[in-house]
Amino acid sequence: MSETVRAWLVERTYSDDEQNIIILVYATPDGTRYHRKERSLTSFESDTRDTYAAIDIPESELGRVTDDETREMYAAAAREMAETHDPTDTV
Repeated sequence: MSETVRAWLVERTYSDDEQNIIILVYATPDGTRYHRKERSLTSFESDTRDTYAAIDIPESELGRVTDDETREMYAAAAREMAETHDPTDTV
């Protein structure tokens, strides 16, 4: 069984390719690992799924951040999220 790693929400964007797709990126506090989730929105008014400040991800589902600029951006965003939110806060 894979260990889990806490990752913090660092990016939320809408897909350029398809309407009604939101992309959530969670990253480790050091910015070296990330997890990307795509969520289909059925409608802006009726979609009530929560987005949490942090989630625990199986280590095997984390990708590696390969460039320094992205790693630094993710690390800063993850640290800020961790300092201002509890993991179960909805954001």
